Amino acid sequence: MIEINKTAIGIAAGVAGTLFIGYCIYFDKKRRNDPDYKKKVRERRRRNRKSGAAKPGMPNLNDHEAIEKYFLQEIQLGETLIARGDFETGVEHLANAIVVCGQPARLLQVLQSSLPAQVFAMLIVKMQEFGNRAAESNEGLGIRSGQADNSTNILEANSGSAIIDDLE
Repeated sequence: MIEINKTAIGIAAGVAGTLFIGYCIYFDKKRRNDPDYKKKVRERRRRNRKSGAAKPGMPNLNDHEAIEKYFLQEIQLGETLIARGDFETGVEHLANAIVVCGQPARLLQVLQSSLPAQVFAMLIVKMQEFGNRAAESNEGLGIRSGQADNSTNILEANSGSAIIDDLE
């Protein structure tokens, strides 16, 4: 029986790893030197922007199943974090769920009845921040405020004096 030396196995693995890394570097350089590379990257980014993938982690807004999965995941994660006492992160996840929700006003009503008043107030503030950010990005893109996301209108309708009275 031939006994293989541990040193020989280590050397073979090192050589194989080096060859693989060299292969990756060679083809990456070849890909980046392609004259159409930058054009393809810009086109892919433009397509992603148009398809609704706003930021990493956000679902494609044209894919109903992806939105539903993301929505349920964010609601569950938000509730879990709030139950543990991590209110800020939990509120952020709930706000993400509201952003992709088809009926945000109804969801806000449900959350208002199920969350403590202070946590719900944090959620309203977070949604207003999202609305302000969306308005700023729309202005940068040349979109009029009438065409902007109506989340601030929803917040104004649901952030009445009853919520403020609960906080005092």
